[in-house]
Amino acid sequence: MDVARNKAVVAQFDELGNHGGDLSLLDELCTPDLVNHALAPGRPQGLAGTREFLSAARRDTHGGRWRSSIVVAEGDLVVQFGSRELTWPGGSLMGFDAPPGTATRDVAFAYRLVDGRIAERWAIRDDLSMLVQLGALRR
Repeated sequence: MDVARNKAVVAQFDELGNHGGDLSLLDELCTPDLVNHALAPGRPQGLAGTREFLSAARRDTHGGRWRSSIVVAEGDLVVQFGSRELTWPGGSLMGFDAPPGTATRDVAFAYRLVDGRIAERWAIRDDLSMLVQLGALRR
């Protein structure tokens, strides 16, 4: 239980999510039985689903960035909260056809680590705000 090491692992994972990169790093950053609670229902679970999501999201060309971020860690738990800006390439989001564009939304990512590797991940995102900003929904 090394808080600094856990925060560094989450930062590396976050970098893959923001900008793409070598997804084979997931094998080092995550446990083989990773439970990613943030995956869509139709995706495979675990590392396979996480790898598929990061590949399909094309983070190398449609990356996101933190406008503000706070990382809090205690023991084997790490939480990152802040405001993220992203470029949406267009397409279905939660059953709504969302046109391409840039949006900013509040998000929180929570991680549980085991022996310095991510064992569980959660994402809480303000997708409704994003859909409004992209013009897929009206207030």
